[in-house]
Amino acid sequence: MTTTLEEPPASSQTSPADHLRSCAAAMRISFTWFGVRKTLTPQQKEKAAESFGAEGEFLSAGKKLIDTKHPAFKAVTSIRNRITSYWRGISLPFPEPGIRLIRQDDISTIDDRLAQMKVELNDAVVELDHEFADLKLAARQRLGQLFCDRDYPHSLRGLFEVFWDFPSIEPPAYLQQLNPQLYQQECQRISSRFDEAVQLAESAFTEELAKLVTHLAERVNGSGSGGSGGDGKPKVFRDSAITNLTEFFARFKHLNIRSSEQLDDLVDQAQRVIRGVQRQALRTSESLRQRVSTQLAGVQSALDGLLVDRPRRRIIRGRQEGGT
Repeated sequence: MTTTLEEPPASSQTSPADHLRSCAAAMRISFTWFGVRKTLTPQQKEKAAESFGAEGEFLSAGKKLIDTKHPAFKAVTSIRNRITSYWRGISLPFPEPGIRLIRQDDISTIDDRLAQMKVELNDAVVELDHEFADLKLAARQRLGQLFCDRDYPHSLRGLFEVFWDFPSIEPPAYLQQLNPQLYQQECQRISSRFDEAVQLAESAFTEELAKLVTHLAERVNGSGSGGSGGDGKPKVFRDSAITNLTEFFARFKHLNIRSSEQLDDLVDQAQRVIRGVQRQALRTSESLRQRVSTQLAGVQSALDGLLVDRPRRRIIRGRQEGGT
């Protein structure tokens, strides 16, 4: 049976970090992306500086090779943003650059979804490549003497790619035979990484919940005739204020490692506030808005305390682990 992140540790002696380590997998996503900006050559900077009466060596300047606002280019970047957003939504942070943690039993689902988006990206690049000649012609007209045909490839195909892998973050087994002392040091280093990963997950969830609750509270308070933001304009309540919070609850349940009872309680409390609330009623019922607003204020206050207390809890935890 596969262990999932939301399951509590099998033993009271199992720490959240050890539990996370046993049921999570490391994942990395990287992109190959055609650079659409290019630094001017020294000669081009000197010429550009002349118009300002400046010296070229003190001027930093570049040129945009193609129009990034073109619909075909925006379609390509949109898919990249979707891939990044999806990856962050199904994973937890890890204190090594480019790596995040996913549930082991999510690997096949994630791999399939990314494969689908990779196909979408390739299709979008093909469409962009069809427009490439026109984009170069437009760039020639806009850049004038700064245009250089050598800056452009013959085709854009293969220049926008996404890759993903599942790197091992555990100490190599052979090291145990070659150098047991070094192996133990590596085990301790990885263990501390997972301790930090737990803290990063708590922080990320707490900050996101605080942001979503604050956003909803502002919209609920401002959905009446007298509510307004700092700019004097009324805060408009939209369904997305609740939808985003509901999606957070689902993601939290899916990835929660049960490392903070206080955070678990606050998530449950926030869920109870909006459970069964009709969104249209929030627009029309003053009494409902007041009740929801009061309850959200209680959650906000507790979250503020948790955010303020978090650095101190980290220091205490670090001292305890260090034996001081």
